[in-house]
Amino acid sequence: MKTQKRQSIKKQMLLVFIGLLALWVVALMVLNGRFLQPYYISNKKNQFVEVYRRLQLTAAQDKIKWQDIPDDLLRFAEKSNISFLIMGEDSQEVLTNVNDKEMLYNQLLGYLLNQTQKKGKVLARTDGYEINQSWDPWNKTDYVEMWGKLKSGQTFLIRSPLESIKESVAVSNRFLLLSGAALLGISAVFIWYFSKRLTDPIQELAVLSRRMADLDFEARYERGGKNEIAELGENFNRMSQSLKEAVAQLKSANNQLKQDIRRKEKLEEMRNEFLGNVSHELKTPLALIQGYAEGLKEGISEDADSRDFYCDVILDEAGKMNQMVRNLLTLNQLEFGSEETPFERFDLTELTRGVLQSMEILAAQEGVQVTASLERPVYVWAEEFKVEQVIRNYISNAFHHVKGEKRVKVAIETTEEKARVRVFNTGNPIPEEDLPHIWEKFYKVDKAHTREYGGNGIGLSIVKAIMDSFHQNFGVENREDGVEFWFELDRK
Repeated sequence: MKTQKRQSIKKQMLLVFIGLLALWVVALMVLNGRFLQPYYISNKKNQFVEVYRRLQLTAAQDKIKWQDIPDDLLRFAEKSNISFLIMGEDSQEVLTNVNDKEMLYNQLLGYLLNQTQKKGKVLARTDGYEINQSWDPWNKTDYVEMWGKLKSGQTFLIRSPLESIKESVAVSNRFLLLSGAALLGISAVFIWYFSKRLTDPIQELAVLSRRMADLDFEARYERGGKNEIAELGENFNRMSQSLKEAVAQLKSANNQLKQDIRRKEKLEEMRNEFLGNVSHELKTPLALIQGYAEGLKEGISEDADSRDFYCDVILDEAGKMNQMVRNLLTLNQLEFGSEETPFERFDLTELTRGVLQSMEILAAQEGVQVTASLERPVYVWAEEFKVEQVIRNYISNAFHHVKGEKRVKVAIETTEEKARVRVFNTGNPIPEEDLPHIWEKFYKVDKAHTREYGGNGIGLSIVKAIMDSFHQNFGVENREDGVEFWFELDRK
């Protein structure tokens, strides 16, 4: 199953918060551009109504004269960027708060002649006034304007340019853009810092949980703290320890159960196999012993030489049975004895040379030519007594199966880590189908030949048990002119 790529929480938080800030800045710019001008116009309408109301109060008694206009009204108009013009009924007398009154005068005439309304937009209308958004062709500028008649019969025009608010919108948007960019940069640093402080413990918990899922219970949350994440980390630690103990107990129980089952199965299998093999191996010597013993008892042969022959056969078969029992006891001790193997450092060359010297008489009896490549000391780690058994079994096996030129060669090869003992004998190769089975108890490749020298098929089983206890490699290989057995030991 393909694992999906996960995004970092820290990166997600950074992108979300930066995106929200950027969206907020863009929203402010859109609101600023879309609604600031209508809001400005609405505010101007209220200001116009206030100026109109004040002018109406002033015109309540008589026609307005310049000295009748209150100073606070003039200050209010100046502060609000409002221009006004009051024209008498004769269109000659004009009152205004700006120096250039011609534009206001022409615009008011345009309203009176119903010309300006064609290019304007009516924003509000009452019995006393009309508020418009219009275009002044002389200034090429949009204005908000109010015109109408006062109680005194005078006509008035109040105006305020929209250019300033358009410029304000542009300036405001530029300011929002620049300040928003700066805010985004500063916010990114702060968000990254705080998100790192928040997500690093979470990431540590994620790594911890993944290691726990892989049954690595040595993982611990070590960041500490007093917040909820720290409490969660402590809970993870307690859970890891509890799981470690539970799994350890479960593994121990499971391993013990497996060992018990395996031991029981192996014991049963070995018991059946042992009984069958021992019965088979003992059948021939017992039959011979019984037969020759009965012959002696019945006096089949009266001469001394025949009786000696009968006795020799009985003694020989009894010796073979005795040797087989000793080998079985040795093998049993190796397979079911103590699992502890006392390792020691010793000279493998000297040990091999000693085994060969003790077997010189057997070599002479078999007519075997023995050559040994044992020039220098080779120190290894193992149990010396068991290694001697392995070497003795290999050499004895070679003597019994040597044929042709009757050569046996013993050599020790070394690498930096290992020492390998090789025992070669000339003779017939072992059939390939028999190679995997020669290490099994009572297995014989050539049963007739094995019977001749008193073999019982246990020697190589002892070798296998010893090498398995050392956890070292061993084996056999067919050569062109014979067979070679080998085993390895640690030099370090």
